[in-house]
Amino acid sequence: MKFFEMFGGFGIAMIGAALAVLLPGIGSAKGTGWVGEAGAGLCTQEPEKFGKALILQVIPGTQGLYGLVIWFFAMLNMGALDGTAINMDLTTGVRYFVACLPIAIGGMISAFAQAKVAVASINILAKKPDDWSKGMIFCITVEFYAILALLASFLMILNAG
Repeated sequence: MKFFEMFGGFGIAMIGAALAVLLPGIGSAKGTGWVGEAGAGLCTQEPEKFGKALILQVIPGTQGLYGLVIWFFAMLNMGALDGTAINMDLTTGVRYFVACLPIAIGGMISAFAQAKVAVASINILAKKPDDWSKGMIFCITVEFYAILALLASFLMILNAG
């Protein structure tokens, strides 16, 4: 209970904003790493496929960017950047915390899922190079849910304050 007395709603809101950038960032870092490993393995045998493998590697990195966008938007909207959030009440802080959860959780999970699809798409690139765009379409299908999480957090933050 000391935490709430010390930091109040602002502390809770900051935890939400931190999770919004941290969890999708972890998902994207691990995801792009997995795809990078698969792509590097492919490039040892067929270095001419580097460009296409790189495109597949970048795709799971978007969730980290979405998390950063929501972090910045939450910080800006709650007044953390201009110092007006100091006296935020607990209810408002909880609203910001909850508003950050869709991208925090959805971003991390979709980054992991998208990385799995992108690794499988590296296999398409290796075996049927002319069909590699099909793998990209599979990846984009997962991206749709990251975008929905981004949109949900964005709209909730608009109404949190």
